[in-house]
Amino acid sequence: MATRKVGPKEGRFRVRPGAPKSRPGPRSPRLISQVLKEVSRAGAKTSGKQGMRPASTFGRGRVAAGIAGQGLDRSARRVVIKSRFVVLKKAGARSVFTHLRYIERDGTTRDGQKGQAYGADTDAADLLAFEERGQGDRHQFRFIVSVEDAEELEDLREYTRTLMARMAIDLETRLDWVAVDHWDTDNPYTHVVLRGRSGEGRGADLVIAPDYMAHGMRRRACELATEWLGPRTELEMRQSQQREVEQQRWTGLDRQLQRQAVADVVDLTERPGSIQRSLGTQRLNLLRARLQRLEAMGLAERLDAHRWSLAPRMEQTLVAMGERGDILRTMHRAMKGEQRELVTDVQVDVPVVGRIAAKGLDGELHDKPYLVVDGIDGRAHYLRLQVNTDLAELPVGGIVEGKPQVLERAVDHTVLNLAQEGIYTTAHHRAQLLQAGDRDPQATVDVHVRRLEALRRKGIVERVADGVWAVPSDLLQRVRQQGAQKDAGHAVELRSHLPLEQQTHAVGSTWLDRALVVSGSPQPVAQGFGVQVRGAMSQRVDFLVEEGLAERRGQRVVLVRNLLATLRDRELAVVGQKLQQETGKTWRLVRDGETIKGIYCQSIQLVSGRFAMLDDGMGFSLVPWRPVIGLQLGKQLRAVSKGGLVNWEFGVSRGVS
Repeated sequence: MATRKVGPKEGRFRVRPGAPKSRPGPRSPRLISQVLKEVSRAGAKTSGKQGMRPASTFGRGRVAAGIAGQGLDRSARRVVIKSRFVVLKKAGARSVFTHLRYIERDGTTRDGQKGQAYGADTDAADLLAFEERGQGDRHQFRFIVSVEDAEELEDLREYTRTLMARMAIDLETRLDWVAVDHWDTDNPYTHVVLRGRSGEGRGADLVIAPDYMAHGMRRRACELATEWLGPRTELEMRQSQQREVEQQRWTGLDRQLQRQAVADVVDLTERPGSIQRSLGTQRLNLLRARLQRLEAMGLAERLDAHRWSLAPRMEQTLVAMGERGDILRTMHRAMKGEQRELVTDVQVDVPVVGRIAAKGLDGELHDKPYLVVDGIDGRAHYLRLQVNTDLAELPVGGIVEGKPQVLERAVDHTVLNLAQEGIYTTAHHRAQLLQAGDRDPQATVDVHVRRLEALRRKGIVERVADGVWAVPSDLLQRVRQQGAQKDAGHAVELRSHLPLEQQTHAVGSTWLDRALVVSGSPQPVAQGFGVQVRGAMSQRVDFLVEEGLAERRGQRVVLVRNLLATLRDRELAVVGQKLQQETGKTWRLVRDGETIKGIYCQSIQLVSGRFAMLDDGMGFSLVPWRPVIGLQLGKQLRAVSKGGLVNWEFGVSRGVS
């Protein structure tokens, strides 16, 4: 066989590396980023006109970002702007609605009234119209503008309008925006929501240069604040710096110390030509005072008269302390002087029952809802809620229960017990249910299949074929691990939309009635809000006695049988008759075990809870509402009432009859 002679170049082995593959876990910082960070800590400045990274090459405002704030010096007024770029498709269908309704919430004006949105040409902007205009937008911008001395501005609205007008010039397009001023903190600030479309929302996608988002907008705001209020005096600057010395948060002095630190050691020895000498005696004394404060907090250690060693996680610790301080101030404002033990870090597996004292979004800019709950245990709790929680459905003064996070369910145990050699089949499960005499085995199997589908999407189980599932032997452990890794926050349920004082004489089944009837429910303690609950329960018993629904026998109280159902039916009779007169259609009371069909017309909030109106053309029924039907308005539904619970079925077609 002939052989081919290989030349010296042809036989060389050439390596052609491909693109690096992504690896799980946090990405390590790029080398250039690490070098620049260490250079900055050493006190040096990067090359370039302003010591910044190269200007961005895309988006509107590239030129303005480079020239904005050129006349600013250390005496300029300071403005903090927090910005967020929101991709609406990822944020969810209700993200815009929730955010707009939140920023216009109650208690944000000077006199504690509901906030009023405004725009460039109106003092009463229509948020619903703004939301409708942005239905097809790809993204949205959200800003919080906080001028350091905003309370000294004559008109915060005109300041915001002027700032947005200058932004429109910088970005070379008209802007469609709404804003709401908030006066519920020590320093007022403004929420601004900007549509992601140019030309007042009629053009292409609005793309803003990163440099303008990071620096240009803030510099324009500083320029404007300095024009309106004048430059800061030496006394104002000195007082501002002195306040930073004692603060338990990440401050400008800490940034200065971090930049000067070499291997986490700060040297404040004054030497000819040193950075310390250029800082000035006053600034150097402030840094020394701050280091002494950090030493007292355990975040710095004195090495000698002029050198300190900084704690490795000093920045993260101070940021966390600042966040906790913000939470404590929020809770103090919510409690309005009432003495409570404040619980800032509530575990998701701890139940909390109480009155909503305040609600809001954590960090204001991000849609991370929270509640301040005045608990029946005599303490106030700060609950971080699940991201998709609708705060509008949780009124201040209402009663809620923060339920413990359930990592595993009863159906998980059933699936694991029925699995034979790691295989679960719906046919085997259905046969077991038939043998046990289950009334509706198919419905029970469907519940388990829906759970298996959810576990399949999480990668815990595998669907082999229709009705056949591969179940791991450590199913429960995997479910627990999945739940522990997920930062879901508290899941809360509204127990009553009525404040406590309105429940004592209400016609209907209230939270107080359920607390009296249900055994094992959390009982109020003799302190804080628990004292108020005990008093309200006593007044509720007096009302039930007057209505013939309870009887006092010495120290004991005997309630009539089926108290909750009796109170609920009384309220439904009153409301049903009223709606019957208004609509001209017959109201029908739902009996236990009955199947109801009809079009879901509306939901009605009653004392006994929220109910859905189902209209079958001849009459209507009021059925206990559940979140699962929230998006089914106007559709044909079927509800089956069994044992006080309601099962909803969708996709019900109307027959020939």
